[in-house]
Amino acid sequence: MPDSSRPPTSSPLTGPAADTPASQGSTPLGAVSFAKTAHHVAAASAPVRVAVLIVSDTRTPDTDTSGQYLLAELRALGHQVTSYRIVKDDAVEIRAALVAFVREATIVISSGGTGITGRDVTIPVVESLITKPIPGFGELFRMLSYAQVGGAAMLSRAVAGLCRGAVIFALPGSLNAVTTAWEGLLKSELSHLAFEVTRHGQPGVTDLGGVRRAGVTGVSGTGLGGLGGTGTTSRPAAPKAPELGRHKPGGGNGG
Repeated sequence: MPDSSRPPTSSPLTGPAADTPASQGSTPLGAVSFAKTAHHVAAASAPVRVAVLIVSDTRTPDTDTSGQYLLAELRALGHQVTSYRIVKDDAVEIRAALVAFVREATIVISSGGTGITGRDVTIPVVESLITKPIPGFGELFRMLSYAQVGGAAMLSRAVAGLCRGAVIFALPGSLNAVTTAWEGLLKSELSHLAFEVTRHGQPGVTDLGGVRRAGVTGVSGTGLGGLGGTGTTSRPAAPKAPELGRHKPGGGNGG
């Protein structure tokens, strides 16, 4: 007869995962198991248009280990790298590059300038462009970093958010930090992120037209409202949308 005073020993999970013996591929203690939705799985392998920006006063393409790592990883997964650029730790240069990149890519990854030194100006520029913050990225990145470097993780101001029809991720400059962000957060979610950004459109974006979805190439419609750009798609022009969150000239950091 069962003892009703004891807690149930079966897993609260239902379905095949609950019936899998511990010796047959169960999730290790401390690991995380994810249940993917159907559209998540469908979007997970779609190629994405990605731009990479490196912020550094000293790096060149030959010495830029973080940038070269990202380029290799992106291309290995079949994503399209639309641009790769190295700029100085200068707010004007950073902003100009980001504004150009969000016109051509769905995902923009920057590396460098996220700390607290006097030359670290990337984060204020990125935040001035963001119209929809993604706070979970910075929170999870610092959590992963804490496991590696301890309390020094608090010095990173890594941030992410939408700038009209693109997502900007601002990562620290070190190869170790970039690897942590890529392997722990971005690698498995890049296509899903692009899918979510484009499937319903974004406020202030007059026409995505599927250009960025699944990394479609050969079409140059940008539809980025206040960020400029003209489209060459055959789709009729949409009414001018309100310029939500547009960065005002002369405001912010080095705008």
